[in-house]
Amino acid sequence: MDEHMIEQVGGQIYTFGSYRLGVNQKGADIDTLCVAPRHIDRNEFFTTFYEKLKKLSEVKELRAVPDAYVPVIKMTFDGIELDMLFARLALQAITKEQDLCELSLLKNLDEKSVRSLNGCRVTDEIIKLVPQQESFRLALRAIKLWAKKKGIYSNVLGFLGGVSWAMLVARVCQLYPNAAAATIVNKFFLVYDQWKWPQPVLLKHPDSDEAAKQGLSFPEWDPRVNHKDRFHLMPIITPAYPQQNSTFNVTNSTRNIMTMEFKRGLEVTNAIFAGKDDWESLFKPSDFFTRYKHYIVVIAKAATADHQLEWNGLVESKIRFLVANLESIDHIILAHVSTESFCSKSEDDEQTKWFIGLEFGRTDNVNINLTDQIRHFTSDVYHKAVNIQLYKDDMVLDVLHVRKKELKNYLPQDVYNRVGLKKKSFVKRNSLSMSPNNDTGGNSPDVNGHNEVRKLEIICLWVEINLHLGDKREKKRRLFVR
Repeated sequence: MDEHMIEQVGGQIYTFGSYRLGVNQKGADIDTLCVAPRHIDRNEFFTTFYEKLKKLSEVKELRAVPDAYVPVIKMTFDGIELDMLFARLALQAITKEQDLCELSLLKNLDEKSVRSLNGCRVTDEIIKLVPQQESFRLALRAIKLWAKKKGIYSNVLGFLGGVSWAMLVARVCQLYPNAAAATIVNKFFLVYDQWKWPQPVLLKHPDSDEAAKQGLSFPEWDPRVNHKDRFHLMPIITPAYPQQNSTFNVTNSTRNIMTMEFKRGLEVTNAIFAGKDDWESLFKPSDFFTRYKHYIVVIAKAATADHQLEWNGLVESKIRFLVANLESIDHIILAHVSTESFCSKSEDDEQTKWFIGLEFGRTDNVNINLTDQIRHFTSDVYHKAVNIQLYKDDMVLDVLHVRKKELKNYLPQDVYNRVGLKKKSFVKRNSLSMSPNNDTGGNSPDVNGHNEVRKLEIICLWVEINLHLGDKREKKRRLFVR
């Protein structure tokens, strides 16, 4: 290819997810997509481009996952966490004006490129399908903050990720097109408290007929055709062709936990609109570490930071299978995985811990043996690590069953003090009063939600600041323990 053609072929970086929707938090990662013309293939992205990134001083914690369901390069660039996908289009050149929503672009693409494109296509479809952008964004900010505080924001652990929460909020906006953001939040809990899962959440009818006219036949979510789709517990279907279920990781336990939180959220927001409570109550953190009498501790160890980064990713991706295994035990009612993990470093190794709370039914003095489920989980993780050539001799996985009183032996001291066995108020009353009696709301609820919108904006900002400060404290704590 001559130099003139090289200058003309172009290539673009697109953003999607929370950043593209305008609801990203300070310090949060950014989802990006590198779109290249037909002259460049995926192998070059994961080799030549990857090697160029390694040489940049701004790039830290670089790792490639080319064999993932959606292949990705992960990195921290100038302090900002980035996930970068790759798609190769069957075009001579990629211009700045290139619209990724055109169905014709999917012709002659492989499935990995289609999956990579889907992030941008889904995000843009959500934006198009929402009646009022401003109300949607504030309501989504609030719901995302609520989900994080309640420990139910994590696709990899079997809860919901950012795109799923966005689609749930978008559907409520469609149902209540003229509602203010605060009302949308209340209706969100009303709708999903009453939702008859596994009835799917859909933002639009599938584009299958139009796709077929253009000769496209990529696999789509359709329980009438695909046997596996019938077993999805909480389907939330993406609005861009090929439509997929964004929540296939959900387990019985994680769905039960989320539906319980929907019910609690409805009770709190009803009380807020009745003038009997305030928005702070909605964002109270989860009581995970005081809720259960028994816990499973999953500990991943490795001798070096690079090995630990790889080992962490694999172990975390498999924890939902351990949850499913534990659910299969007759006497276990609930296996609740915490979305918060804890890293530390000693002279010998670096390690990360995850916790699963167990709720038992009536056991009538039956001795419940968890050995088989734990052994199956650890064996599966080691086997997978060997198969994908990730395993190193210094990688260790321990899984322990402990009682609540033993948590002090596994949680960092500052975390144990924070979550532990002493309940603390969510916010000091004199630091930022959001009570129904203050001058922004009065004693009577605002039927149009305008005063509540202002309150919601303030409390969302406050929670975001505290989450960001908490992340910074956690990073400092990790540096300190190292």
